[in-house]
Amino acid sequence: MDFENSFSYAQKMDQEDSLAKFRDQFHLLTHNGKQQVYLCGNSLGLQPKTVRAAIEQELLDWEKYGVEGHFNAKNPWFSYHHLLSQSTSKLVGALPSEVVVMNNLTTNLHLMLVSFYRPTEKKYKILMEASAFPSDQYAIESQTRLHGFDPNVAIVEISAKDGENNIKTEDIISAIEENADELSLVMLGGVNYFSGQAFDMKKITAAAHSVGAVAGFDLAHAAGNIPLLLHDWDVDFAVWCTYKYLNSGPGGTSGVFVHEKHGNNRNLPRFAGWWGHDESARFQMKKGFVPMQGAAGWQLSNAQIFPMAIHKASLEIFDKAGMDNLRAKSIKLTGYLEFILKQYADHLTIITPENPQERGCQLSVIVKQDGRKLFDFLVANQILPDWREPNVVRMSPVPLYSSFEDVYRVGEALNNYFGN
Repeated sequence: MDFENSFSYAQKMDQEDSLAKFRDQFHLLTHNGKQQVYLCGNSLGLQPKTVRAAIEQELLDWEKYGVEGHFNAKNPWFSYHHLLSQSTSKLVGALPSEVVVMNNLTTNLHLMLVSFYRPTEKKYKILMEASAFPSDQYAIESQTRLHGFDPNVAIVEISAKDGENNIKTEDIISAIEENADELSLVMLGGVNYFSGQAFDMKKITAAAHSVGAVAGFDLAHAAGNIPLLLHDWDVDFAVWCTYKYLNSGPGGTSGVFVHEKHGNNRNLPRFAGWWGHDESARFQMKKGFVPMQGAAGWQLSNAQIFPMAIHKASLEIFDKAGMDNLRAKSIKLTGYLEFILKQYADHLTIITPENPQERGCQLSVIVKQDGRKLFDFLVANQILPDWREPNVVRMSPVPLYSSFEDVYRVGEALNNYFGN
């Protein structure tokens, strides 16, 4: 695509953008009377304007019905998770029965590992990327110890080759094949939080299955960011948070995918809870856990109504916008940011893959000198990216609420800073 570094070009692109209207459905940030360019959706999405009314509805129903709100509320709390299943399934490419919204991300990861990391004396190793988000590292470490293994032996970490910023798919597949006899689980981030690289989950899943290993993914930086086809890719399980690209509030609830071939297996080991029990008999209060069919059978406790209300409000926006439409805009918007950043190649190096199919909307940039100084300058000039030690600035123009003019303003700030 032929981009131009001009205000008129950015305005033209925004005028032609069929999704531009969704920007008005979010509370945009201002500072000292000026609107900020928000590039931190990869850490915390902006608040949809419909959230306040969504929470107020549940507050009113609690006020009006008390405990009877479980059945008499406008959105009955007893079955609230069902209200989210259809939208969630479309978002991640799953059957409605294969997804459930519950708990928080790392809690859900542990619940999945209880069921899907079933090591033996021979097959006990877990393959993950060396630069995985710390929560994933800690969860995997503790799970290997729980089963009596040394994490330094049981965890196989794969890194980018020397001089490269990203992990090649063929290198991941080679690592799977090299550890075939001992590999129990492949557990990767769908999109790496630091580099912004999107992994080829279809090929990786197939490679894991070819050696008798399970394939699971943390989609914290993928859900709502890139198209997903978890069912068709035959992924075994996945987990994700909802407060980043899914705009569902700090500490928001989490999503889980369990492929139907596992979700309908009632004999699969799991940690059980009341809310995962067959809902038709839940209030009979009998001993003997009978899991609900599908991912819902992994629920533990009552639904988190207020976080789920926020999430429901956001999912309704995704339903209207359409993930395919958002992805098309994301490729253009991030491509425009890439075009702007490359004009400062003497000072900046983009470490996110250049191929749009290998990234979402995030671009991670190494600042060659005084990175923190540049970051502070951007913030002072109404540009809010994300800083990661030791020298990386992450920028994520989210297609639901970011504009081409936002990206142009980034270029203006960089021009003022570097003096080009």
